[in-house]
Amino acid sequence: MTPQSSFMIVAAVRDGQLKDLRALLASMNNLPGHADPDNGLIPFGKFDRVHFARFVIIEARTAQEIREFGVTPRPWRPTLAFLGDIDGDMQTFFLELIERAEPGLKKIFSHCEGFSEEDQDLLGWMKANNINASATYVNWIGRTVRQIHEEAALHRSLSIYLQKTADDVGRENVRALRQKLLSYVEMEKYKGTLTLTPPEPTPPEWKMRNLLHMIGVPLILLLLSPLLLVIALIFALRLRMLERSDPELFIRPSREHLAELTVQEDQDVSNQYSVFGDVKPGVVRLLTFKFILLLTDYFARHVYNHGFLARIKTIHFARWVFMDNNHRVFFASNYDGSHESYMDDFINKVGWGLNLTFTNGVGYPTTQWIIKEGANREHAFKYTQRRHQIPTEVWYKAYPGLTAVDLARNSRIRQGVEIRQSNDAEIREWLSLI
Repeated sequence: MTPQSSFMIVAAVRDGQLKDLRALLASMNNLPGHADPDNGLIPFGKFDRVHFARFVIIEARTAQEIREFGVTPRPWRPTLAFLGDIDGDMQTFFLELIERAEPGLKKIFSHCEGFSEEDQDLLGWMKANNINASATYVNWIGRTVRQIHEEAALHRSLSIYLQKTADDVGRENVRALRQKLLSYVEMEKYKGTLTLTPPEPTPPEWKMRNLLHMIGVPLILLLLSPLLLVIALIFALRLRMLERSDPELFIRPSREHLAELTVQEDQDVSNQYSVFGDVKPGVVRLLTFKFILLLTDYFARHVYNHGFLARIKTIHFARWVFMDNNHRVFFASNYDGSHESYMDDFINKVGWGLNLTFTNGVGYPTTQWIIKEGANREHAFKYTQRRHQIPTEVWYKAYPGLTAVDLARNSRIRQGVEIRQSNDAEIREWLSLI
């Protein structure tokens, strides 16, 4: 299989360049916040390895909240972030990006500190300004953009053909019907109108790193367990003391801010989500946050890597990134459905998971022992996440109109073409997917 990777290029915007940069990024869109795949700066549609990409101008808008903790807000300049989720490795993708979109990239990055259009080392600058995520989630590791498009075309083609031929063969004659569909697929493949590209070999270096990570993390935790058990109780009690002393913030997002966010949403079956905020002060909060994200990344890579995150099946990609020397954190996701349903899904199904991963962020509703309360206080949680959400200037999705559930169904249809079903019940189930 071809594993996925991510990138996030970050640079402060030059003084006086923010307005021009927003206008330039807006020129890439054909809908508010949604990229034209064939835009003149970065024609995302020509890259067959990009699942999702976005440009975000990260601004700190919640200084009032950090002051409630008795801490002076750290200075933060508006910062441009270019991030994406891709098939294969970042280095190879950066080379492709420069080959096909170097003038557009230089034009965009020339609004940032430390870069000019005359700068010849674009690759070096992008790599130097890339920030690695502390935790990432991929809905289905190994499912490529090419595979998604090919399997979607297979589903469409079989669906149309099945409607034409079902009555002739007889809907109850499932074996004959399946054979008819398989013959049709072979004919379409021969004509070149359908392709089902075999998966590429898994890169040996990725397999080795993944294996070492899968074994190494629990092994290290096991070796450290005597020490961890000693400090766990002290740590837990200290966290509980901090929870009880946290200020309770119940601040509604402004109508203007909500309007700025909602105008970009529900243009497709999927949406984007970008959140930025402060980490609660103190080394205990930071270490807890980092440890939780270490576990989140581990389970996302080795357990929740085939279609669902805990009980949530609507997320395509997500990431958590520490910024500003670990004083701030950025979260981004690509999900199916409306924003409201996305939040309700998490609150109702894995509210404890929200609490674990976000309770150490400033402004989050107070929790009890990390996992209780918090997101269960629905209005306070929804106000908080909207207040910390930032607009996305440009967002690209490689397969509009398709949800994560659609992708899983299409893969099962392909498996039914390539793998023989043993009984009529399995064939009926396969046919029902079409």
